[in-house]
Amino acid sequence: MRALVIIGPGRAEVQEVEPPPAAPGQVVVDVERVGLCGTDVEFFTGHMSYLHSGEAAYPIRIGHEWCGTVGAVGAGVDGSWLGRRVTGDTMLGCRRCARCRDGRQHVCADRFEIGVRGGFPGALAERVAVPATALHALPDSVDDTLGALVEPGGNALRAVRAAQVGEGDRLLVLGPGTIGLLVALFGRARGAEVHLMGRDDRDLALARSLGFTSTWTADTLPDLPFDAVVDASTAPQLPALAARVVEPGKRVVYIGLSSAPSTLDTRALVLKDVTAVGVLSASAGLAGTIEAYAGGAVDARPLVAATVGLDEAAAVLAGERPPGAGPGPKVHVDPRR
Repeated sequence: MRALVIIGPGRAEVQEVEPPPAAPGQVVVDVERVGLCGTDVEFFTGHMSYLHSGEAAYPIRIGHEWCGTVGAVGAGVDGSWLGRRVTGDTMLGCRRCARCRDGRQHVCADRFEIGVRGGFPGALAERVAVPATALHALPDSVDDTLGALVEPGGNALRAVRAAQVGEGDRLLVLGPGTIGLLVALFGRARGAEVHLMGRDDRDLALARSLGFTSTWTADTLPDLPFDAVVDASTAPQLPALAARVVEPGKRVVYIGLSSAPSTLDTRALVLKDVTAVGVLSASAGLAGTIEAYAGGAVDARPLVAATVGLDEAAAVLAGERPPGAGPGPKVHVDPRR
């Protein structure tokens, strides 16, 4: 089968590789759509921290935002999965340790991450093998575009849950990229008054087209009481800003990762009695995201600028914008092309 393989910094190619078997406890999914994200770009550039910690190594097959149809099931797997449209959890814990038994498999010390950690092959290929325990079925109302947006949506939903915002609460989202816009969409679906801060007007254009009228830059951000702040940016100075502008006794959520260490004076948290939460994965948010997409509470499809074939994926990782791409920050790949 064909798969995209990153063989070194700035070097990726489509290769013919052995298709995965349907091993015991696993299914093989015929992949229909895959999202490219910042983590994938970091693997392509060589900046991804796992490459330097030994948790990942070249060559690597990426792709952890995906959907497809189950084409084969292994021994011990319920046969009803065959032929079903699915997506799945990226985080694959050992299922034996205390963290896994406690529902925290996404921070299991011995976890695999599909297309990311431990050499587990990703979905940027014609087929991908996935443990059946990681699967989530997709209803017909969730098309391929939304199906491949479940994983980033799960991260965003977890961030909104951690922010504990509801009807009438004022939520500030820092960074209008894919995760930031998803946070805004899920926050709005919960009835929050959503504000977004970006670098400039161009950075905020898509947010405005999605109906978010309270959009700001660092220079124009108003002095308002924010009930929660979600930092979905990659700017090392913004974690401190989040703690500075949130209301005393309220919550800040950190989901963005900067390439350089960020500075945060913990006195800003202590003296304001602020709760700070970090969000690593989508695991606990996948089912809720599928429900929100299926019911129409959140429509994330405008975030996808283009869908390309497997042969074009390396150019996108290198920073090229597909011809005719829309304004969205996300590019999808259809490995069947």
